[in-house]
Amino acid sequence: MHMDPTPNPMKLIGRAAKGFARIADAELRHYGFATGQLPVLVALKGGKALSQAELTRIARVEQSSMAQLLNRMERDGIVERLPDPADGRSRLISLRPEAARRLPKAKARMDALAAGVLAALAPQDVAHLTALLQQITERLDALVDAGADS
Repeated sequence: MHMDPTPNPMKLIGRAAKGFARIADAELRHYGFATGQLPVLVALKGGKALSQAELTRIARVEQSSMAQLLNRMERDGIVERLPDPADGRSRLISLRPEAARRLPKAKARMDALAAGVLAALAPQDVAHLTALLQQITERLDALVDAGADS
């Protein structure tokens, strides 16, 4: 049986993402965060307050997964649920002030980690890699959206 010596790029992307997430998760713990919380943290930065449905859409996860994540984040004092001024029956999620204060340092640490990982590449290679990954991500998002529509 002939084996193709060229690895599957999607497997490499997954392996790189998992490896970075392991390292990043250990670093984020110093700030009271976890990598699984990043979509929520990014969406709520700058004092935004969003509904659970909006966060679910942004993070591209199932509603039940987002509910569990938000419950844990609320328990850990990272987010709070406040009444929606536009609709008293629903609640908006926002970062608690202490978590918002820790977020810039955590982001700076993640940026430094990413820069360290990419330091072995020439700047033009990083730019090319970024462009390629954006194309792949857009294609995957389109496929996910098409699947959701069917």
